[in-house]
Amino acid sequence: MKKMYICGNGTNLTNHTIMKKFASYLLCGLLIVGCGMSNLGKGSLIGTGAGAAIGAGIGYLIGGDGKAAAIGAAIGGAAGAGTGAIIGNKMDKKAAELAALENAQVETVTDVNGLKAIKVTFDNGILFDLNKSTLKPEAKVALDKFAVEMNDLPLTNINVYGHTDNTGTAEVNKKVSQQRADAVAKYLHKKGIANNRMLAEGLSYDFPVADNATAEGRAQNRRVEIYISANDEMVKEAEEGKLN
Repeated sequence: MKKMYICGNGTNLTNHTIMKKFASYLLCGLLIVGCGMSNLGKGSLIGTGAGAAIGAGIGYLIGGDGKAAAIGAAIGGAAGAGTGAIIGNKMDKKAAELAALENAQVETVTDVNGLKAIKVTFDNGILFDLNKSTLKPEAKVALDKFAVEMNDLPLTNINVYGHTDNTGTAEVNKKVSQQRADAVAKYLHKKGIANNRMLAEGLSYDFPVADNATAEGRAQNRRVEIYISANDEMVKEAEEGKLN
């Protein structure tokens, strides 16, 4: 899947530099995001430079080296408080339903638009064998249930992010994390989720949630995260009072 690098120059930024350049990077990022890009492109701001700057705001995963990954895709304009409340209620209900999934952690988060979104985390031990990217049988059972739960929430974007621990080279981990994210997205597509709703991105070991110095921490870092966020149509229906 094609990756989008927005205004990045491969250089990590200090906090001082980020603050100085935040306005120009943010403007550049929003202009590119708003120019007719598909949801697949709009969902990803991986890289350094603008990724680090824009990532200082809400709705982004922030890596220790200044990289950022977007949660959701930017909509055309800011959503009002009423719209946010309607979408938030919708997301809360769906998160409660998804909480019944086995071997998955479900929580609500905030997307790039300041709207409530859902994060579903699957442990790689459930999805894949060690160093493999072929879905295990129990993984397919879990993803089957996830896909069924998403049938009544079609007006959403779905970001699938693969993560690894820091064992091995950056090149190998990037490849494995991408293959695992792709495997999950392809399987979900087979189960009825449209490709144009999904972004699949391998994030290697850039976004750890635990200490890679311990076996337990590395196990926690090997995971796949799925983010569910409102798309433009859901926001529009919420604004017009049509969202049930």
